[in-house]
Order: sequence, then structure tokens, then C-alpha cells
Amino acid sequence: MPRVLLSYTPSRNRNRFGLQARVTPMRFRAGAPVRHVDSCEYQVQRYFVNDVEMLYLMTFCLPRFFNQPFEEKLSTVFHEMFHISPAFDGDLRRHEGRYVVHSRSKADYEANVNALMEQYLKGHGRPELFEFLQHPYRDLWLRHGGIRAAIVPRPKLLPVGRALRPAAKEG
Repeated sequence: MPRVLLSYTPSRNRNRFGLQARVTPMRFRAGAPVRHVDSCEYQVQRYFVNDVEMLYLMTFCLPRFFNQPFEEKLSTVFHEMFHISPAFDGDLRRHEGRYVVHSRSKADYEANVNALMEQYLKGHGRPELFEFLQHPYRDLWLRHGGIRAAIVPRPKLLPVGRALRPAAKEG
């Protein structure tokens, strides 16, 4: 988690349905810092916290996220964390086939995530660490005198130069 930047974005309405959270990779496939597109190289805008480069931006939609039942909040956290590459290289976990982000079946993806969540809950010796997830947004606000969080914009793709291509052979 020291290289995951947490952020929030305001939810547009109080409806409980809609985007709960998202994870944004800060690198390209296999952790590559640049990507070649046509004749240009691009880099994802970089974020640093205390001189440590962040590899992921995890953003929660507030108050919508906190107004979900506990199990759905925790499932959302696991869902987003499961998107993180096992190599923790700034890229996303990639699945086989056409649906590389959620796999061929989103239901199978969710079942896998929920199994991990259940395993975590059974073996967790310190439930006080996630006790705050038991409360809706308003209760947290009243209990703590407000909620402080940072809005961090999604990183931009920045051109860093022209990609070098081998010179054409004269013939």
C-alpha cells in the first residue's frame, strides 16, 4: 500500500448504484514506463508522495461508497485491489482472452474476489482495522467531525518524445 495513492471523487448523486471505486495504473503493460504509439512515446503522468513514486491511484466515490452495506464496501476494496498486477509493477492484472480486465465472466471475477474476501475475514485477527467500513458516510462524518480526503485527478498521458525508428534501407 505504500505505493498506492488513495483518493476520492464526489459521486454525482446519492443513488447507491453506480461507480463505487476505480484503480488507475500508473504504468503500461508489464510495468513499462513509456509506450510507443505511431511515432511518439508517451508516459503516464507521475505522482510522488514523500519522494516515493506511486504505482496505482485508487479512487473511491464518496459518499456513495460509504453508503453501501459493509460486505459490499469490503468487496469493492478487494475488487479494486485484485485489479493490481501480481507483479505490482504499475500495470493491471491481465486475464486471458478478449476481456483482459475482468476476465471472460465478470460473475466469475466477482466470485473469485468474494472468496478472497471471505478468506480474509475468517483469518483476520484485527477487525478494528476495518471497523470504519461498518458505518455509513453521515455517521462517520458526525463521529469524526468531518471526513478529510484528497481529490487526485486521473493521470494524463504525456508525450515524452518521438519514437526512434530504424532508418529506411536504401535500395
